[in-house]
Amino acid sequence: MLGSLYGCILGYILDLIFGDPHWMVCHPARLIGTLISKGEKVCRKLFPKSNKGQFVAGMVLSIFVIFVSTGISMVLLYGGYRIHFYVGVAVEGVLCYFLFATKSLKVESMKVYDALKAGDLQKSRYAVSMIVGRDVNSLDEQGVAKAAVETVAENTSDGIIAPLFYMILGGAPMGYFYKAINTMDSMIGYKNDRYLYFGRFAAKLDDVVNFIPARLSAMLMLLAATIMPGFSGKDALKIYQRDRKKSASPNAAQTESVCAGALQVQLLGDAYYFGTLHKKDTIGDGKRTVTPERIVEANRLLYGTVFLGMLLFCGIKAWILIAA
Repeated sequence: MLGSLYGCILGYILDLIFGDPHWMVCHPARLIGTLISKGEKVCRKLFPKSNKGQFVAGMVLSIFVIFVSTGISMVLLYGGYRIHFYVGVAVEGVLCYFLFATKSLKVESMKVYDALKAGDLQKSRYAVSMIVGRDVNSLDEQGVAKAAVETVAENTSDGIIAPLFYMILGGAPMGYFYKAINTMDSMIGYKNDRYLYFGRFAAKLDDVVNFIPARLSAMLMLLAATIMPGFSGKDALKIYQRDRKKSASPNAAQTESVCAGALQVQLLGDAYYFGTLHKKDTIGDGKRTVTPERIVEANRLLYGTVFLGMLLFCGIKAWILIAA
């Protein structure tokens, strides 16, 4: 257990320094994505085309991807710790490093900021399309900035605090257990004709595993908004209490509502996905306009939230280890 604590801290530090090495061919997230894509083709062929058959196919794929992702990380760790404790810590640190997305989330969202500040709407749309799942071609400058702020807010939980939570619970293997589920949801968890039944199991499973982390993330973000200068902790709490359930997902609006209040902006609203308009409630009062500067502020809030999360989770695990 001590090794997993050291590995988690090491992975966090590596992420802050280097960011996500998305260029790596053998990046775990890319390998999981490839496994899902190839597995989908096989499972669709093996099971009936009926709604029930496709649901079972998606469930089988989900269980298989989770088993492989978690199992490989366990084997790697076992080998590392068998050689030497510090070799195991190094292996675990690298595995955890691939699970964090703090710096990469900031870097990618700031590409949107830079393009907006340069007055290049087309470039800003392209930049934001790299980090959101919605259609971006019709977005104006404010819509692009809002999409960037929303993805920073949501991924504070999905991309950082949630994997951190599971890494603290069970080391890198639990982190990859979560990563497999979250990646499946992002790839097949859509409510469209293709994935309505095939991706339902993955989407529901993602809702379950994110239930506690999403709410912990919101609490951490509330604390960050309260103690950090430049944010409205009062509005963050107000909007969180009022708007945190304004989403089809039970988890997505948790951090988005806090961020909207802290920045005093209005987020969400109607959006197009795969050419179809999806009606959504708005979150926040919109006391301020969503300008490119709000992206910078959202990233400051991101870093504050993640830092508090590291202090809390690692502190609790260290206390448990000492007490034991």
